[in-house]
Amino acid sequence: MSTPRAVGYLRRDISGEHQPWHETGIRSVASRTGYTLCKTVALTGTADDPISQLIDTVRRSGAEAVIVPTLEHVGGEVPQRLLREVTEVIPVDNPHKSIARWPLAALLAPPDCDHLLDSDTANSKPRR
Repeated sequence: MSTPRAVGYLRRDISGEHQPWHETGIRSVASRTGYTLCKTVALTGTADDPISQLIDTVRRSGAEAVIVPTLEHVGGEVPQRLLREVTEVIPVDNPHKSIARWPLAALLAPPDCDHLLDSDTANSKPRR
């Protein structure tokens, strides 16, 4: 069985002189999280629709994840259109805070436990 694929992504204008360090961090996180890094996309802030370019690369490579130095590189928060293409987006600065397509609770909760997904009712009685 082959390992899942990931694409690295960074913005050169944000990385600046730290770009080599950011690329090293992307490779390291890919390895530590069990992904094969296919490619790292490095774009400038003036690129036409950089997220669409990233999505095209994800589709061509069959990647399941995108690894970024920080969420700032994707605009501060992960665009929903990117999460429709990949399972997770992993920030190098805090890989344990990856942004998954589906919340873990939604994947683990049986269908009759929908009340567990409502954070407002976490400390109250289940809805009926």
